[in-house]
Amino acid sequence: MTTLSRTDRFIHALDGGLRTVFAPARFSRASPAAGMALPALSPAQAREAGALMRVNHVGEICAQALYQSQALFSRSDEARHHFEHAAQEELDHLAWTADRVAELGTHTSHLAPLWWAGAFACGSLAGLAGDKWSLGFVVETERQVEAHLGSHLDLLPDADAPSRAIVEQMKREEAAHADAALSAGARLLPPAVQGLMRLAAKVMTTVAHRI
Repeated sequence: MTTLSRTDRFIHALDGGLRTVFAPARFSRASPAAGMALPALSPAQAREAGALMRVNHVGEICAQALYQSQALFSRSDEARHHFEHAAQEELDHLAWTADRVAELGTHTSHLAPLWWAGAFACGSLAGLAGDKWSLGFVVETERQVEAHLGSHLDLLPDADAPSRAIVEQMKREEAAHADAALSAGARLLPPAVQGLMRLAAKVMTTVAHRI
C-alpha cells in the first residue's frame, strides 16, 4: 500500500467499503464461539441478543470505515501500517458478529451503507488532522467501544455463551488497539470532541438496535 498513489489508495478504500457492506466477511481466526453448542433461548431472549449483536456488527462496519479512511490520510508509513493492521483484526470481529446475528435468526442493519459512509467521513477528518490526532481518535473510539461491549455483557442472556464469548474477545482486542495507539504517540482528544463522539455513538446504537 505504501507504494500506491493517494488516488489508488482511495480506490482501494472504496473497494474495501463495498466489500465491508455488501460481501460476506471472511475471518482469518476462528470465532471464539466456534464449537459451542447453540443455547436454547426464549424468543424474547433471542430477539434481544440478536439486536445487541446487530449493534456490534454495525460497530465493526464503522471500524472498517474508520481505519480505511485513517490509513488513507495518514502522513507516515508507521501510522498507515498501524491502521491497516487494526483493520485486519477488526475484520475478524465483523465476520464473527455477522455469523452470530444469522444464528440468532435476525438480520444485520439495513442502514449499513449509511453507517460506513458516516464513519468514513469521520475517519477522514481525523486523518486530515494529523497522525497524532488520528491516533487519539482511535484511543477515544476504542475506549468507548470497550465500555459499550462491557454494557452488552451485562445485557446478554447468561445462557447465550456464544455471543458472550465473542463480545468478551472483542472487548479485549479493542482495549489492546487503544493501548497500541497510545504507544504510537496518540494525542488525547479534547473533552468536547469526546462528548460529541459519545453522542454520535448513542444515536448509532439506538437506531441499529431496531433497524
